[in-house]
Amino acid sequence: MNEALILIPMRDVVLFPGMAIPITIGREQSIAAAQEAVKNGQKIGLVLQTQATVSNPDGSQLHPIGTIASILRYVTTSSGTHHLVVQGEERFRVVDYVEGLPYMAAHVEILPEVEAAEDDPDVKARMRHLQEKAIETVQLLPQAPPEVISAIQSMEYAGALADLVSNFLDISPPEKQVILETINLRERLDKVAEHVRHQLEVLKLTREIDQQTKQSMDARQREFMLRERLKAIKKELGEDDDDSNQTEIEELKQAIADANMSAEAAEQARKELKRLQKMPESSGEYSMIRTYLDWLTSLPWNTLAAETIDIAKAREVLDEDHYGLEKIKKRILEYLAVRKLNPQGRSPILCFVGPPGVGKTSLGKSIARSLGLPFVRASLGGVHDEAEIRGHRRTYMGALPGNIIQEMRKAGSRNPVFMLDEIDKLGGGGFHGDPAAALLEVLDPAQNESFRDNYLALPFDLSKVVFIATANVLDSIPGPLRDRMEIISLPGYTEDEKVEIAKRYLLSRQLEAHGLTPEQAHVNEAALHTIVSDYTREAGCRNLEREIAAVLRNAAIQIAEGKTERVAITPAELPAILGAQRFESEVAMRTSVPGVATGLAWTPVGGDILFIETTKMPGHGKLIITGQLGDVMKESAQAALSLIKANAKRFGVDPQVFEKHDIHLHVPAGAIPKDGPSAGVSIFTSLVSLLSDCKVRSDVAMTGEISLRGLVLPIGGVKEKCLAALRAGIHTVMLPARNRKDLDDVPENARKQLNFVWLERVDDAINAALEVPELALQTAA
Repeated sequence: MNEALILIPMRDVVLFPGMAIPITIGREQSIAAAQEAVKNGQKIGLVLQTQATVSNPDGSQLHPIGTIASILRYVTTSSGTHHLVVQGEERFRVVDYVEGLPYMAAHVEILPEVEAAEDDPDVKARMRHLQEKAIETVQLLPQAPPEVISAIQSMEYAGALADLVSNFLDISPPEKQVILETINLRERLDKVAEHVRHQLEVLKLTREIDQQTKQSMDARQREFMLRERLKAIKKELGEDDDDSNQTEIEELKQAIADANMSAEAAEQARKELKRLQKMPESSGEYSMIRTYLDWLTSLPWNTLAAETIDIAKAREVLDEDHYGLEKIKKRILEYLAVRKLNPQGRSPILCFVGPPGVGKTSLGKSIARSLGLPFVRASLGGVHDEAEIRGHRRTYMGALPGNIIQEMRKAGSRNPVFMLDEIDKLGGGGFHGDPAAALLEVLDPAQNESFRDNYLALPFDLSKVVFIATANVLDSIPGPLRDRMEIISLPGYTEDEKVEIAKRYLLSRQLEAHGLTPEQAHVNEAALHTIVSDYTREAGCRNLEREIAAVLRNAAIQIAEGKTERVAITPAELPAILGAQRFESEVAMRTSVPGVATGLAWTPVGGDILFIETTKMPGHGKLIITGQLGDVMKESAQAALSLIKANAKRFGVDPQVFEKHDIHLHVPAGAIPKDGPSAGVSIFTSLVSLLSDCKVRSDVAMTGEISLRGLVLPIGGVKEKCLAALRAGIHTVMLPARNRKDLDDVPENARKQLNFVWLERVDDAINAALEVPELALQTAA
């Protein structure tokens, strides 16, 4: 051909003469070539690239022989892709390439098809053999169109037959290119026949596997059948993967030997490994056993971390990490000393009980640091399923051990410091089981040396674990569980302690978190006192740290904008940063009229003050109670009123007032439920104040329960209530006399700031609380 032929390089398509196929083009050169050919009614040449990954090939990266094709149809879709339907006509060989065109073109030499003589027995035999095998192969194909068989049967020319069969064969483009470049007819027929025979054997083997597996196949075995078929095909093709499976078995066998398990666990592991060897990988149970063996071999059955108990170092670590808490530190040091002198002894389970933010979790971390042991933590808040403690039984896919065993694997040793956080928030027993009951075995020193997780179904020794629990409230911990632990209370901090904690820990931590240095941002001690007293009211220090962070964010903005290089925070700047003062003493305002008394209450987040308000109105002697009070407080109110009615003259109260008036008792903050056995004195004092028209002193807060005989009964939470009074600016606290023994729990600096009034009877409360106690004294006399 004198005229240059337009070429389109193909990545993975080989076109044979006589065949029509669709192709998609996307390269700019190929699009320009196709458009030029369509415009001028020219034919194109399709040539295969030697490397499919090349985006813009040159002549050296194309095969020398291709196929001349006519463009039957050219379609451009809305998405911008270009589709051609082409008809192959003749083979050609590239002579030389034409340069300077926007597409590839070349001068080519036509390679005409040379058919054998009609009486050539070799070609005829080969042609007949190829027809038979090709038809047999097509019949085994699952979705072969019937017209293919008709086309093969009606084919008269050997070369055309070879090209037709090559077109539908499932072989790679390079293999098809070899057939396209084979001009000799006998050689081409032999090559095509060889590929047909190979594909026919694969298809026959596939049918045999189908027939064998169909007999035992059901819906759940479908995946198994497909994998078996794939395995058989790979084996036939010499790609068997039994070696990798055997390697995995050997690795597991070695892992079992290295795991240093107990004798019972090692025997169970070897038994499961034997089952695994006999099981096909495609089986669902295979992965379950494999996962089980992974858990068995990764647990620290007999691995112990090196434990170093240095009491002096432990004291240094505790003092470095925590300010105050002297009694708690002393008890921890005692715990460590006993553990050092008797390593084989059964240590008690410590349970830190206190409001949020007082340092319970960090105390556990300090213990781990002082012992040099790994620290792990499991949060039990909201856990309501026993399986989360004991694990799931291996009866279904996805079963796992419980939190205890999971954390032990994470620790990597059999003697970590294990913190059970929020043990008071365990869910109650139900149809999922009782997680609190499951913890009994974990925390019992007499049983936990053979703790049995449902998933492992083997005893695991937890006797070396240093268990530490935390809780906000003691009452919600089930009795049997509480009996296994030693309770250590962390009630809260005084204002001075909070300021010291802020100076030592919180401020430096927040400076680092905000990318500041002490030279850039300075918060003086007076500002810290103001933040503690006016912007936070809590037992712990979490809100204090948040407010410090807010102050430092303000400083960070000023420094980042370049307004200043150093920011000094004083109390005067705080309202502009944190807003108006949030907490102020309202005791004087609330107690400025008769009938209002200040009580002290215990809450899960520390102590607090509450106001008991009473008033009277015309009526018939009813007692109205509002403010979301629980049954216990309602009974305290009834008892206080009955005591006043029985001793009205003693307290200067006109008995007629009960017949002509209704009494309304209210505790503000009605949206918050309130209950507890310590409001009797406060309610009684409020009622006497109302009915005797004497105001209660504004600098006095009280707590205690009363009996119908007028006795003041002891209460709990003395430290929390005293600290709450101090935070509210109250310096006189009335406590039951039988609570004198609890005064040691109150920090010494708080005791120095408070004046304590000890109550034996309700008369003591009236004499100490009312502004004009002489009335009561005269009446009593």
